[in-house]
Amino acid sequence: MESIAVDGLNMILDRGEILALVGESGSGKSVTALSILGLLPTPPARYSSGEILFSANGTDQTDLMKVDKSELMKIRGGRISMIFQEPMTSLNPVISCGRQVAEAIRNQEKIRRTEAKSKTVELFRKVELPDPHSIYNRFPHQLSGGQKQRVMIAMAMSGNPKLLIADEPTTALDASVQKTILDLIRKLQREHGMGVLFITHDLAVVSEFADKVAVMYHGKIVESGKVTEVFQNPYNPYTKALLACRPSIQWKGKRLPVIADFMDKEPEDLLRAATPHQRKNKPPDFHPLVEVNGLKVWFPKRSSLPGKSGGYQKAVDGVSFHIHAGETVGIVGESGCGKTTLGRTLLGLLTPTAGSISFAGQATSTINRKAWRELRSQLQVVFQDPFSSLNPRITIGEAISEPLRVHGSSSSIRELRDKVNGMMERVGLQADHYGRYPHEFSGGQRQRIGIARALILEPQFIVFDESVSALDVSIQAQVLNLLNDLKEEFGFTSLFISHDLSVVQYISDRIIVMNQGKIVEEGPSDQIFRHPKSNYTQKLVESMPKVM
Repeated sequence: MESIAVDGLNMILDRGEILALVGESGSGKSVTALSILGLLPTPPARYSSGEILFSANGTDQTDLMKVDKSELMKIRGGRISMIFQEPMTSLNPVISCGRQVAEAIRNQEKIRRTEAKSKTVELFRKVELPDPHSIYNRFPHQLSGGQKQRVMIAMAMSGNPKLLIADEPTTALDASVQKTILDLIRKLQREHGMGVLFITHDLAVVSEFADKVAVMYHGKIVESGKVTEVFQNPYNPYTKALLACRPSIQWKGKRLPVIADFMDKEPEDLLRAATPHQRKNKPPDFHPLVEVNGLKVWFPKRSSLPGKSGGYQKAVDGVSFHIHAGETVGIVGESGCGKTTLGRTLLGLLTPTAGSISFAGQATSTINRKAWRELRSQLQVVFQDPFSSLNPRITIGEAISEPLRVHGSSSSIRELRDKVNGMMERVGLQADHYGRYPHEFSGGQRQRIGIARALILEPQFIVFDESVSALDVSIQAQVLNLLNDLKEEFGFTSLFISHDLSVVQYISDRIIVMNQGKIVEEGPSDQIFRHPKSNYTQKLVESMPKVM
């Protein structure tokens, strides 16, 4: 049985214009983009009707669905280019970044390697990469996320395109890095007079970046127009739902609305559906559950000279803080600030260079292996990418029950299964999902599986490491509501790591701001966002995209 990914879509993108295509995963956004470039595999994909008209010179139109493969190859990377969501999977890990861009240039122009290298270095300079000559010889793993994305932009710009398709190019980036990438795309768009099709699920980004917006739902455009008009006066329930789902400072302490609150309701019911119930979180205990003093985590650097020390990468450099029982503490900062290293060190996954960590008054550095094993049942983690943290060869029932088996917390197979089924229902999964495999679930469902696995031992402390950053705004709202419900039920303490400041502000009681391995500011979440003290925190807050 065939499923319809895109159904009767009509869309116009003018030269020199930025059109944002928004909607949840599965709405048809990426299929639309790949169709323009003819990148969908046929079969199984099948075009049943319609046309895709492209005009490189502003007058003559070409139907991209009718051109032969050789002509389409000339158009790809030249007159039409694309920036993909994840640069690490788009770049070849065994070829230097410069050679990859130079190869793209030589595919479009019959020039010598030396000339292609010069053009690549100039493109790297144009996309504001530091030390372009050095970047030319570096491999993808040696660059930061923002730098890799700039390499992809340079590659996309190498053919001087008339249409640039950007598919979720900033989803995994910090707010400040995201802003610089968006500013760069806008600058290049104006210089070259390109049309830009910008695909995203983040309406706050659209608000500050795009000229027009088209909202997709189940393969159809349900609303479109100028960004200011659509965002200030949306008429479609789905658009209203997307705008309402994103956490903001106004939603602090309230239950986030979700898509289901808006769909299949009469117009007069929409306002009532958008007014969530007040959340009744239990106040945190003032007894510190986690205490960190002078913590350092340093990694040795490689030296270019044999026998010489290369110094140290000071990922965490002398931080001290505490977390009260029942409290949610958020950690924010740009990539490389040390927040993930800190979280993993608290869990015992990394060994500290110096300093101390105490859990419930017990110093973790002084306990033996057996005591650590017992303690681990009280310390759990939910990772950013649930798919890569789940074994694809075992069912989700087995994955969730594994901690119970490891720690001997269930006496019989029936008791174990009953406990797992009960936890699955608590996180919004069904009991008959027990025998299914990770690939059979959506991103939001897989994150619920990760949460169920972390909670199955009823731990005291959970680290959430970028656990909602890759989710659509509507699914993100569901997961955040779920975390608040579970926190109220189980009373766990948590450390919430994220680059999305609006999410951290919404979910956290208190926030720690990190920069270059150090804590630069901490305090109640509202205080940090309304009255930031340090210049670095002010920069982070100002870089947050805001819906108009």
